[in-house]
Amino acid sequence: MPRSLEGKVALITGGSSGIGRVAALAFAREGARVVLGNRRVEEGEETVRRVRETGGEALVVRTDVTRAADVEALVAKAVQTYGRLDCAFNNAGMTGDMARTAECTEENWDRTLNVNLKGVWLAMKYEILQMLNQGGGAIVNNASVAGLVGMRGGPAYSASKGGVVQLTRTAALEYAKAGIRVNAVCPGFVATPMTEEHTRTSPDLEAWIKRIQPMGRLATPEEVAEAVVWLCSDAASFVTGHPLVLDGGLIAQ
Repeated sequence: MPRSLEGKVALITGGSSGIGRVAALAFAREGARVVLGNRRVEEGEETVRRVRETGGEALVVRTDVTRAADVEALVAKAVQTYGRLDCAFNNAGMTGDMARTAECTEENWDRTLNVNLKGVWLAMKYEILQMLNQGGGAIVNNASVAGLVGMRGGPAYSASKGGVVQLTRTAALEYAKAGIRVNAVCPGFVATPMTEEHTRTSPDLEAWIKRIQPMGRLATPEEVAEAVVWLCSDAASFVTGHPLVLDGGLIAQ
């Protein structure tokens, strides 16, 4: 059976663990060569090792997504190594500190917006420039259901993810005729190391999540990764500007 991304080159930011690592394996399984942009290179190397164990090709580049020079160099390295850039999953992000709007600190606001929103914009900026040169491509941004509905106690996170959704829509409109598709995934609660860290410090949190998500469980990173791969594939060739919700029915209530 032909693989959906055979011969393509995929860039992933934040591929050291969780959704990013699983996405790297999913892209490789479908025939893509994978370039990771990671702040934590050692963990990125572990992802590379796992990809290579499956017979795939991958490399990691030390990248701080809040620094334009780093992101530009990441895209340049992908093109220098593999000749082009077909797909990108802008996944790097952070939750930040949970606090209500009046208690959110300026430091937390700036740090969260810098990583989650500026980082996605910078990645798109340099990915799009390359894709324009080669005649097209597909970009998927990792947003959140918190970018579509309100989330008490997370003003910076919600604002950053809402910004990602709107940035996705805007870029999709701007570059549709250039053959560049831009979409977003909007997961609900996913069983990742980040979520596990929060549930360890708050034992009732996991039970609460399972209660509010109608399917009664957390999503797996694999479920999100499969959606990302599909959005990057030709099977989604007429899909652009779309925030794909993966939340077990959470915001349908």
